[in-house]
Amino acid sequence: MPVVPVLDSTMHHESSGTAPFVFLHGNPASSHIWRHVLPELGGLAPDLIGMGRSGKPAIGYSFDDHSRYLDAWFDALGLDRVVLVGHDWGATLAFDWAARHPDRVAGIAFFEAMLKPMTSADLPPAARERTRRLRTPGVGEELVLEQDVLVRQAFTGGVLTPVSDEDLAVYLEPYPDRESRRPLLAWVRQLPVDGEPPALVPRMEAYCEWLGASTVPKLLLTFEGSPTLAIGPLLTDWCRENIAALDVVSLGEAGHHAQEDKAKEIAAAVAHWAGRHDLA
Repeated sequence: MPVVPVLDSTMHHESSGTAPFVFLHGNPASSHIWRHVLPELGGLAPDLIGMGRSGKPAIGYSFDDHSRYLDAWFDALGLDRVVLVGHDWGATLAFDWAARHPDRVAGIAFFEAMLKPMTSADLPPAARERTRRLRTPGVGEELVLEQDVLVRQAFTGGVLTPVSDEDLAVYLEPYPDRESRRPLLAWVRQLPVDGEPPALVPRMEAYCEWLGASTVPKLLLTFEGSPTLAIGPLLTDWCRENIAALDVVSLGEAGHHAQEDKAKEIAAAVAHWAGRHDLA
């Protein structure tokens, strides 16, 4: 269980073999979500700062904060020519890192990603209401900081098959109290909807431009069958039209946290794509 000093804190990661893959998780997960994928492909799976077994420094946990600590982790390990595999906010961080370090990335695979700024009309009614509640001062704090509902719902409702009690305990362990859950609330308030909050908009626009121009091989994995999915047919079409050098592979039914439902299928699809492009 390697732990790497980064800036004023530490970041933990899981590792397997010497493959060039780097697996980036989203909210409210940790490297544990890759436990059935990592051994199949090899590589590294860090816990984002403030999450899993990484340190919890006194920061705001903005996207920029996560980016700074992740940059320091990549640099501390001297990682180069990596193949990024990102889910949820981990995919957004992968896009951003690749756009800023184009000579250090060999490929990007992603699924259920936070892709671009959105409008309220882009969100399904249930997601729109959930976003409104989580962003409402006091309400979001009660739902996320005072309770562990966000983690529990992610791995019981955000999957087709709820995880075991043992795995749920692993996901819950890093967040025993209000202070430890601050990174989770910060994440749910990051996605720009109707331009708010504005800080991430230019970074998303910058990496979208890179995604549209770069010849680096890219893979989008899509799923169906769950109301929790972030990437449906419309966003899949957007990806086909706006992301260069893109392969799209459908893997059937899964929830948003698809690694819990389709781990072997995800690993096989990434391995096949990487092999075709001589990435592994």
